[in-house]
Amino acid sequence: MRFVDFLRAAVLLCAGAATALATITVLAAGRQDDTVLVQFIIGWWVIAAMIGAWLGRRAQTNSPIAQLLASAKSTNSLPEQRPGSMLVNRLWPLLASTVLALGIGLVVPQIPAIACGFTIIGALAWRRQEAAVTAIEERDGVAFYVEPTSPLKPIKLVRAPGLRRDIVSVNGAVR
Repeated sequence: MRFVDFLRAAVLLCAGAATALATITVLAAGRQDDTVLVQFIIGWWVIAAMIGAWLGRRAQTNSPIAQLLASAKSTNSLPEQRPGSMLVNRLWPLLASTVLALGIGLVVPQIPAIACGFTIIGALAWRRQEAAVTAIEERDGVAFYVEPTSPLKPIKLVRAPGLRRDIVSVNGAVR
């Protein structure tokens, strides 16, 4: 699976998890008719959105992704392409924590409210990483792929030859 596709999917899955958690929180809090809880939830989500927007404000790769790209080994063959299993393999903590928080949220709405804030932070903090990695791939003429590894080991990338893009300026000169 291409790394830029993985990053895009991770952001969308974080946003989807936040939506599911927010839905359960609102339904459970509305059933309890607790105004203090609702005010806390709204405050936490606003703070989480500000934290995520602050962390994801730069259009450059963050340092862990930059280190991951720098440590990618070069290859001329593509790794095995199974995007569905790759996403489950690498994003299982998000899936497990979301399902657990949703289950607990039916009884205690504070848990999915807090988890929703963290998934909001994740989605907003990572929103520009895909574009930054795409720019690096276009500049260097390579493509980064996620290497299949154990779900308990750190993610590894491989660098495969890609298509270098020449950008033509307004006067026709190639940069």
